[in-house]
Amino acid sequence: MRMMPLAVLPWRSLLLAAVTLFGVAVISFVLLRVVPGDPIAMMIAPGASAADIAQLRASYGLDRSIAVQFLIWLGHAITGDFGTSISMRQDVVHLIAARLPATIELTLLALVIALILGIGTAVLSTLSRRRLVGSAIDNSNGVLLAVPDFVWALAFVVLFGVALPVLPISGRVDPRLSIDFATSFILMESLARLHFDIALDVLAHMIMPALALALPLAAVILRVLKGALEAEAHQDYALLARIRGKSRLRVTLEETLRNALVPTLALTGVQFTFMFGGTVIVERIFAYPGIGNLAIDAVINRDLPLIQGLILTFGLIFILINLAVEASFGLLNPRLRHG
Repeated sequence: MRMMPLAVLPWRSLLLAAVTLFGVAVISFVLLRVVPGDPIAMMIAPGASAADIAQLRASYGLDRSIAVQFLIWLGHAITGDFGTSISMRQDVVHLIAARLPATIELTLLALVIALILGIGTAVLSTLSRRRLVGSAIDNSNGVLLAVPDFVWALAFVVLFGVALPVLPISGRVDPRLSIDFATSFILMESLARLHFDIALDVLAHMIMPALALALPLAAVILRVLKGALEAEAHQDYALLARIRGKSRLRVTLEETLRNALVPTLALTGVQFTFMFGGTVIVERIFAYPGIGNLAIDAVINRDLPLIQGLILTFGLIFILINLAVEASFGLLNPRLRHG
């Protein structure tokens, strides 16, 4: 069977991504407007007249049919205008742009921690000849798989924020150390500008929520990669490398690990998209100023424009991650680059 050239895949993927994003926009827009609750009722002051309510409803376009509302919203959204937040009275794009970098830095740090823990432990478990080590790793991994991220977050708050108060439990950076940042990527910018004291403080605020997000993902990576490494170790090319005198460590790192990473990478990409959803609760627990925390505020306040913008932001992130994972397959498996 002839394989499809990798150069053709991005165009099909981009087209599918555009269709998917449009579908997400339609479904979320309709659902947000048919569920019970009136956002205008949460904005009006006590004693407001019916005329005032009608005028406010008209100003947000909520007095028209859902189809007309969607067409008007879509026309503005194509130009980058996602409306004004009902609760915060600010531009939705600016609100999301100000909070998104915090979530990106948090999830990237969690991903790095998960990859280090998952891959390192999987390789260690594969190379270990002692059953006791393998059993201990498998049992510990079962616990990590069973405990959700928000439970780890609560446990870390109790342990390192209350019982042993060694880490901050809220915020993103100590205001006394803050400087005039040019961007909202505080960690990256502080490192680039050599403000290591600020970078360490940002990491101190991020380590607990990042670790809470990373542990479940590390457990998934460990389980999948360990099984893939054990399967690859029995392939002909691995046995041939052993016959040539290579040690188990060299065979694992130089031969089997790359092939075993392909299925692991696919699942990691899927789980990484779920990690963004997990930030909603974790960010709330740590009062972390990301889009997860912003999403909860938007839902509580029934802020339709902001909720719609956040849903599309999460959807776009999921699509971009999947495209990045698909593109990385060609790097790990050169055969996919050619027909």
